[in-house]
Amino acid sequence: AAPGRDAAQPAAGAAQRKRILLVDDNLDAVSLMASLLELHGHDVQVFNEPLAALAHLDRVLPQIAVLDIGLPTMSGYELAGKIRQRLEGHSCRLFALTGYGQAIDRERAGAAGFEQHLVKPVHAEHILRLIAGEAPEAIADSRSS
Repeated sequence: AAPGRDAAQPAAGAAQRKRILLVDDNLDAVSLMASLLELHGHDVQVFNEPLAALAHLDRVLPQIAVLDIGLPTMSGYELAGKIRQRLEGHSCRLFALTGYGQAIDRERAGAAGFEQHLVKPVHAEHILRLIAGEAPEAIADSRSS
């Protein structure tokens, strides 16, 4: 294969594999996303409740956390703050996952420390590009790409 063609292909191996924390109380949606990410070689931990995710955070040590905003017991915004506190010194990219797509919602996600604001339904290719670091690192509406 031509060198340019090889460069376009994702590299197999540990460098591409990410530890991803998914927290969403929609069981079907989170299971589907987890399956997609695992199919692409990522190590995915799924929690349907924020307190359970926090209880296992030290074991998971995620590189990326995808958090639903409308969660039971605490919002995704509050969970993001707690994750940042608990993982101080450990790099973890935060992606907000929500049904709310207004400009004020994106602003609130940015203020809470989220790198991305993903509006449901999220396109599979878009989230895979974000995880690979191939999409812009700014609060964006996932439906616009």
